[in-house]
Order: sequence, then C-alpha cells, then structure tokens
Amino acid sequence: MSPAAAEAAFINRSGADARLTVAGLNHGFETDDGVQTTLFAGLNFNVRAGEIVSIVGRSGAGKSTLFNLISGLLSPQSGRIEVGRRADGSAGRIAYMLQKDLLMPWRSVLQNALLGIELYRKVTRADIARAKDMLARYGLTSVIDAYPHSLSGGMRQRVALTRTLLVDPTLVLLDEPFSALDYETRLALEDDVMSLREATGTSVVLVTHDIEEAIAMSDRVILLGGRPARIEDSVDVQLTTQGPRTAVSSREAPEFRTLHKRIWGGLRSNNIDHAGATT
Repeated sequence: MSPAAAEAAFINRSGADARLTVAGLNHGFETDDGVQTTLFAGLNFNVRAGEIVSIVGRSGAGKSTLFNLISGLLSPQSGRIEVGRRADGSAGRIAYMLQKDLLMPWRSVLQNALLGIELYRKVTRADIARAKDMLARYGLTSVIDAYPHSLSGGMRQRVALTRTLLVDPTLVLLDEPFSALDYETRLALEDDVMSLREATGTSVVLVTHDIEEAIAMSDRVILLGGRPARIEDSVDVQLTTQGPRTAVSSREAPEFRTLHKRIWGGLRSNNIDHAGATT
C-alpha cells in the first residue's frame, strides 16, 4: 500500500467522531552541521471525542514538536493533521496550554482570563460573566482584580487554564502544564481537567514526563519512542475506583501499579531516559 493510500485508510478508520486525526505524518529538521534528522515518519494516531490521551517518551522524542504541528505553529512536511468538527458541523478549535502560565503582568486576573477570547473577537458582557463564573469555580473570586505577581503558582495555572477553556475548544493540548507545581496543587488541577471532560466532552492531549499523572488522568497512554518516533505502545486505561474517578482515587485503583509497570517497562526497554518515573 502506498503512503498516500495508507494515510487515507487510517483517516477512514478514525471515524467521524475523531476530534484529532494524525495520519502519515512526516517531519524532520536540519542540524547546524547540515545533517537531516527525521522526527516522524508515517506517524498515525487519533483522539476521540471526550477522550483524554497522554503522550509519554524520552526528552527529545519530538513531543513538543508534535504539539506545534497539531496546533499549526509548524507545518508538517507531509501527511495530514485534521481537527474534527463540532456536533453542529462548525469548525473545531484547539487551545494550547504550556508549562509556563504566560500571564501578562500588567493585566488583572480577569483581564488575563479573557485574553484568549480577545484574540478571536470582541469580548461581550456574556463572556465576562462566564469568566467570572469559571474563576469562581476555581476559587479565584477574591483575586479577580489582582495582578499575577501576587498569585501562587497554582493560582496562576488556574487562571491560565481558565483562559484556555474560555475559548470553547474542542481539543486542548497540555504540554507539561503542572510539572512545576507542588504535589497537592497538581492533583487539584488534574481533577480540574478531568471535570472539564465530564462537563463538556472536550478532548485533551497531555504531554507529561510523569507516568503516574498520565495514568491517573487518561483514557489512553501513548508511548512514543525511537527516531524516527513511533508509537511503541498504546495503553488503554481502565481503573476500578472507589466512587468517582479523581486524581487520588485513580492512584489507589488496583490496576494502577500494573499499568505503571507496563509503561515504565516500555520506556526502559527502549532506552528512554524518563526522569519523572518511579518504581
């Protein structure tokens, strides 16, 4: 089967409900000394509506480049990246949240939260009301007029998450957004993302170096390895929790350690340096 035919076949298999389809992706770069390096060669994967997918792999495996390609910051050399449409047929929208909150120091919490909308269109009274409601849900009502320098790291990331979600994305890309936070705050923000999926059906793709975080949050964990990067394993995450699934109850599930061992073993077998892993 030709590359073009394989790409078309994968897109057809992805189904109409796919929020993201990456098919036959080829991309690379040239080093300073003129050496051509291929990052991806025929990479295929998809993300279904309302699905949380984590991508784990060694540093330098191309995870951040993959996000830049999906978000449109880079153009792939060949292959297709398609963002699925909404249920009403309108175009889907990607929101991208980085490890750094990138709040503007001269704007208040509320003004920072509304920035994403401002990049698309004029802010309305309804937008302001919705922003205030979301900030209240994250416990930020008391600092709504404060400036970023007065906020804790967890509060700043919640403002950044609010800014990300206010644009009504169908797909959220999270590039290690919680790695610099303390453990308790990380758990709380993991819960925020899982609650988002339950409330809105938004799809999420998370890049993380933390295997525990990947398992706790995700429906599926993709192990990316090799050069060119390939999917070494795709692990479906099904956990038996006491009560609703949360960041804490997920880690207490009887299946958790088995999944952790499988992913960690896959990383080790591919000689991947995975600083965030624990045994």
